[in-house]
Amino acid sequence: MLVHASFRLNGRAFKRNALDLAAQQWADSADEDQQALGYFLINWLSEYEYIALHTSGSTGKPKEIHMPKTAMYTSAVRTATFFNLSAGDSALLCLPIRYIAGKMMLVRALVLGLNLDIKPPKTKLHIEKNYSFTALIPSQANALFDSLGKFKTVLIGGAPIPSELRKRIGKTYSHCVETYGMTETLTHVAARTILDADKPFKAMPGIGFSTDENGCLVIEAPYLPLSPVVTQDLVSLEGNGNFKLLGRRDWVINSGGIKIFPETLEVILAPYMKFPFFFTAMPDAELGEKLVLLAEAPASKKGTIMTIARQHLGKNKYHIPKAVVCITNFKFTSTGKLDRIASQKVAMGT
Repeated sequence: MLVHASFRLNGRAFKRNALDLAAQQWADSADEDQQALGYFLINWLSEYEYIALHTSGSTGKPKEIHMPKTAMYTSAVRTATFFNLSAGDSALLCLPIRYIAGKMMLVRALVLGLNLDIKPPKTKLHIEKNYSFTALIPSQANALFDSLGKFKTVLIGGAPIPSELRKRIGKTYSHCVETYGMTETLTHVAARTILDADKPFKAMPGIGFSTDENGCLVIEAPYLPLSPVVTQDLVSLEGNGNFKLLGRRDWVINSGGIKIFPETLEVILAPYMKFPFFFTAMPDAELGEKLVLLAEAPASKKGTIMTIARQHLGKNKYHIPKAVVCITNFKFTSTGKLDRIASQKVAMGT
């Protein structure tokens, strides 16, 4: 693939041969982040037409897919059009390059001619200058809250945005955008404002949405070889390319024949909870599955947590948890997302 003449990496311009050499040196580095940078550049600059990507499970069991470089190029151009990016604009990459969000930030810089600075993918970062564009996970956005004004456009995704952080960002920074996407769609295919978690996501230009027989979102994007992409996300279509997320099909709880969407309840309860929490199902002899609230909190707080849940979810008796289980620490995936299954196993052990 061609590299735009305006492309800069950490302030340095590269001729093709110099970039090839630098990529090999980074790949040989003992630093894992530099290795990832080097290996990706070697693959991107090679004659091979595809990039190997690893899905995270948004469309089913995690797997390796081979994505055409042309699709990645098209995705980058569409992002540039939507967010008004042009050659010479500055961008910050502070996400792991081994995952799709980091890869696509690098691709955008390469093909659009952005001036890209790379920082270690840490939560706490020092931002010395202004940038046109960046993408952050919620924990980074929280740590960088006072510096978000240094960016023209900030994409926030990769994990649910805590309600308090959503309020703070939404009231202060109108240039921060919550995105929806996955490896199979080369990151974002929809976006919405940060402030209101109940607002629908709006399709990016050229993206179509429908649902399958299970009510899961189906994404149609002409530039993707896997299109249509069938997700495991249950949604409500709102018309005009909009949809509301109801929750993951994997997490839907069937309690005595009543279907409960845990993520929907979490959005309602989040503003009132002082502890990290989520809803899950546990076996029940009568109901088959019972709704349980899992909290990262001292066991002494069970009663308080149940009172809060009853107060704010009591309009529907099926939404009141049958039990509250407290554990010391939740489990997380390698990408920093809450591992519901592993955390639930810990809770069942207690």
